[in-house]
Amino acid sequence: MTLGTALPATTSTAPTTRQVWTRTRGIVLAVVLLLAGAVGIAVIRSDSRHGDLDPRSADTYGSRAVAELLADRGVDTRVVTTLADAQAAAGRDTTLLIAVPDLLTPRQQTRLRASTAGSGGRTVLVAAGSASVERLAPGVTADPATSLKSTLNPHCDLAAARRAGSADTGGIRYTTTHLDADSCYPSQRLATLIRVPAASGGDTVVLGAPDILLNDRLDEQGNASLALQLLGSRPHLVWYLPSLSDSSATGTGEQKSLFDLLPSGWLWGTLQLFIAAGLAAFWRARRLGPLVPERLPVAIRASETVEGRSRLYRKANARDRAAAALRSTTRTRLAPLVGVPVSQAHAPEALLPALSAHLHGDGQTLHSLLFGPPPGDDEALIALTDQLDALEREVRRP
Repeated sequence: MTLGTALPATTSTAPTTRQVWTRTRGIVLAVVLLLAGAVGIAVIRSDSRHGDLDPRSADTYGSRAVAELLADRGVDTRVVTTLADAQAAAGRDTTLLIAVPDLLTPRQQTRLRASTAGSGGRTVLVAAGSASVERLAPGVTADPATSLKSTLNPHCDLAAARRAGSADTGGIRYTTTHLDADSCYPSQRLATLIRVPAASGGDTVVLGAPDILLNDRLDEQGNASLALQLLGSRPHLVWYLPSLSDSSATGTGEQKSLFDLLPSGWLWGTLQLFIAAGLAAFWRARRLGPLVPERLPVAIRASETVEGRSRLYRKANARDRAAAALRSTTRTRLAPLVGVPVSQAHAPEALLPALSAHLHGDGQTLHSLLFGPPPGDDEALIALTDQLDALEREVRRP
């Protein structure tokens, strides 16, 4: 090819927009479906669980029905969302219901217990977990295993339970060290409702499940009777809905971390995502075994390969690598010509004496040429190439 010959147009190897879309449309579709499903679930859950255990809510999981029944019996219900209001409301003629005790911090639980212990009123804990029940009702312990049955029978001497009969109290199970406590609605010998009397004349009721307070469960079994008796023993009912926005939750030494604000199942959900990602990577993996040689679809001339590789060396300014490749190839070709095994072609003590004897030349000059330092610039690299070619021609000359 002469210098005047027109070069062919450069072919771009960058993928086109159509190719990118074809390769990624499956992933994009999966992400869109995942996001749509997450939004749909969030909307459904937000609609169905709006006002959970809220006496002002008429939704399925609200408790407006029991509040209205109590109002018909002369019991007024007041909703509070801060610890200060709950502490101020504790009194002999008041029932304090704590809807979600586990949302309270240990400091809040200790302060609330100090306010209710000697008030003479009734405190009702709904589905309190291990940590919260031990602080809010000392002497009561939550069992790790929950009840397998929802509807249970009283099997105790508590008048409210005996009048109500069977009720949906199955949930968290409890044990107590108080000898005068009433342990009701047992599931496998562990109670799901415990009443602990106090010396001040009040008491604490620990309820394993919120079912008897929910709108859609109030008319089943003896749920309504049990709920009205537990919450209607005093003329005033204070319904405490703990809130994460309560300033008492972030008091001194009681700041909540990000992990405290995450839902309880976040760790298991994250593990599932990692397992799914690992399975997807294993499924999409291509080279799970040894490489398989494949014939090229077209023949490439050796000169083109050498030229392309030399351009890469020049672009990277890698004269040392280019010189090392040239010298290594020359030594490999010269060794058989002077009677040296190819395995010893790169050993100066084996190759140089044989070359000196064959050419009757200076061994020091041959050592500099075949094993010397890399050239300092492009001109020196070109000179080295010419000298290596001349040496090989001289050795091959008869």
